[in-house]
Amino acid sequence: MKLIIDGHEIVAEAGKSLLDMIRELGLVTGKLSTDPIAAKIGGDVYTLNYIPLREKDVKEDSVRVREAMIGSDGVVRLLRYPDAAGQEVYTRTAQFVLFLAIEQLWPEAEATMSFTVGSGLYVKVSGAEDFSAEVLRERVDRIVDENIPLMRHRITTAKAIKYYKENGQEDKARLLSYRTTPTFDIYSHGDFADYFYGEVAPSTGYLRSYDILEADEGFIFVFPQKKCPDRVSQYKELPNLFAVCNEGKEWGELMECETVADLNELVESGKIRELVRINEALHEKRFSAIADQICERGVKAVMLAGPSSSGKTTSANRLSTQLRVHGKKPILMSLDDYYVDRDKIAPGPDGKIDLEHINTIDTELFGQHLRALLDGEEVELPSFSFKKGRREWLGHKLRLTEKSVIIVEGLHAMNPVLLPDDLDSSLIFRLFVTPLLPLNLDDHNRIPSSYLRLLRRIVRDYETRGASVARTLDMWQSVRAGEERWIYPYQEMADVIFNSSTLYEIAVLKKHIFPLLTEIEPSDECYDQVRSIVKVLNFVHEADVDYEIPPTSLVREFIGGNTFYK
Repeated sequence: MKLIIDGHEIVAEAGKSLLDMIRELGLVTGKLSTDPIAAKIGGDVYTLNYIPLREKDVKEDSVRVREAMIGSDGVVRLLRYPDAAGQEVYTRTAQFVLFLAIEQLWPEAEATMSFTVGSGLYVKVSGAEDFSAEVLRERVDRIVDENIPLMRHRITTAKAIKYYKENGQEDKARLLSYRTTPTFDIYSHGDFADYFYGEVAPSTGYLRSYDILEADEGFIFVFPQKKCPDRVSQYKELPNLFAVCNEGKEWGELMECETVADLNELVESGKIRELVRINEALHEKRFSAIADQICERGVKAVMLAGPSSSGKTTSANRLSTQLRVHGKKPILMSLDDYYVDRDKIAPGPDGKIDLEHINTIDTELFGQHLRALLDGEEVELPSFSFKKGRREWLGHKLRLTEKSVIIVEGLHAMNPVLLPDDLDSSLIFRLFVTPLLPLNLDDHNRIPSSYLRLLRRIVRDYETRGASVARTLDMWQSVRAGEERWIYPYQEMADVIFNSSTLYEIAVLKKHIFPLLTEIEPSDECYDQVRSIVKVLNFVHEADVDYEIPPTSLVREFIGGNTFYK
């Protein structure tokens, strides 16, 4: 059987893994930046321990080729850390090693994946009085040096549930009770067994760049640099973001909805309707409190930013409503109207225009207009025609009154380059809107906030822009890269970071997104991304409670029925 691995031809031998073959090809370098960490075969991600031709499939008169190899015509693409899928494999490998080390050092402790903060992952540890990040680091180093093979074993789901119950991991046992398939795959070492809903590296030795730092009630695992993964990222504390993430976790605990199993039980009992109402009331209270701050400070302009699908437009409108309660006259402005004409933007090396770049905004013109408005002058505002790809002047003139408050909404609204140096900073309020989902699959597996944003965007793009799932996924990595460069570096400058997630929405979004995902075929380039989405949603009970969601809800911005949209 002939394979083509990253363009190199090789004959597969019975019993040989992909790792064996890439070693023969001389593709193992000993560096995280260049070493393969997993493989993509026929649209799906596989461990390098995968055996393309099993010994049991070879007989004297025939050879049974595995289905994945047939589907890909023997073509294998290797994944490395710079690949998004490679980073996910690295993270899951780190999780296995971290929780193994904690089990060995503090068997009575409870460790919970909490949230990502910048270049680090915060893990909360309870029940270990002598816990030390330094001691944990030493044990992790030892496990990495041992280079323990990470082999997946298939057991029955019933056996997995029994194991986790006996080991006090009720969170995993409860989650698996919602699994519809009769088998379950685990990774184990000695008496320790765990799973992370996706492939891991071939062995613990692949965990080559990391750091472990002390943190309140736990530790921070620091990831490699994305562009230079042979080096560890420099961790920068983000106290405002950390506090908001922690608050989200506390709310999940208060609402008894910390994991997907908790959410499913609320769906089954019908109590999810109450969860919807409380979540929406919490958001309304937050917007009211922000409006209070703005009025107390005498602010004249609110710069409202956030990543894609964070709910910026709805947030701007809901804040506007609360400001009206204070007797203010809010004026909504969009940074989109200050886009540079498309034909004046130089394309990048790939020939495409990077619409996430700050240079696509006429920052000088915006600064001039903002200063003039705050000085009491009348200004004609531009309008950008996306259909024509250029700015238009339609006679929209504006002059502020004593009660006026401008709300400027846009991806780059937090970027300091927008504000003239001589502008009175006391007149500006910075609001960063982002969905920081506090819901976990189980204690050892979190649902990234970017996952929630992606679900939101897939549903919205399909419903309002006619975009397919494949198109949205094709753009997603570019969108994420732009956010990392132009949006997240400024979030800590915010006067308030608003958590726009809701605990219930993933159960609501499932109803809208699942029919779209079934259209993706294994041959599609985005199939592995869809599989990752489905792996999570398979555990989530669908909630048919759209009727409970008010028309001003942030969730309505994505599923439809939002009163702020024409």
